[in-house]
Amino acid sequence: MNSKKILCVIPSRLGSTRLARKALLPIQGKPMVRWVYENALRCKALTKVVVATDADEIAEAVKAIDGNVIMTSPHFLKGTDRVAWVAEQFPEMDVIINLQGDEPFIKPSMLDQLLVPYLNGEDPDMATLAYPMQDGDYHNPGIPKVITDVNGNAIYFSRSPIPYFIEKVPVNVFHHMGVYAFRREFLKTYAALPESPLEKAESLEQLRAIENGYKIRVCLTEEKTLEINTPEEYARAQQFVYEV
Repeated sequence: MNSKKILCVIPSRLGSTRLARKALLPIQGKPMVRWVYENALRCKALTKVVVATDADEIAEAVKAIDGNVIMTSPHFLKGTDRVAWVAEQFPEMDVIINLQGDEPFIKPSMLDQLLVPYLNGEDPDMATLAYPMQDGDYHNPGIPKVITDVNGNAIYFSRSPIPYFIEKVPVNVFHHMGVYAFRREFLKTYAALPESPLEKAESLEQLRAIENGYKIRVCLTEEKTLEINTPEEYARAQQFVYEV
């Protein structure tokens, strides 16, 4: 029986650079942020789901369905900073999920898979999701790749193709999904760490943990989702068939 209290925070803002105001863009008639929120609510392992935003318009869209919203400072530079601040308001929670607001088609089963180590009593500092690489994605810098050690911990994340194959041998390279779970105390530690050189170089904030010697458990899902970052992905979302 699950005795962990799990908080899912969805950081959401209007200032997206690649796709303006994407949190409020309608997908099949519903704002993107509501897709994320409602799909997270379907995960029975979660104790509470909240949207963290500094935008009144986003808050109103969530409150329209009686959703939970916490208003945060507009000065947070990264979503994780916003999530860490919200987590402080819920000291009873054991595990904190950072669910990006551009994952409208996240499935409850994916969040269950992310939580497996914690529900099994392992309590890793941090965990994330990944799924098998699709044909054509390996050389796409818009798709972060991750390789793991034999224990399922991340060795490295990169926008570049990793590894470099001098010899063609079977290697598991996964497509990383930007959803994270944190042991409560580690989230506080992680948020206090300064940006690291590799994090800045790749624009992948999870590298901050690895560069400082912490481990990230990579939990695998066989399914893929559609993350919305570009106008092309947004167009595809209008025809995406979501199945729980």
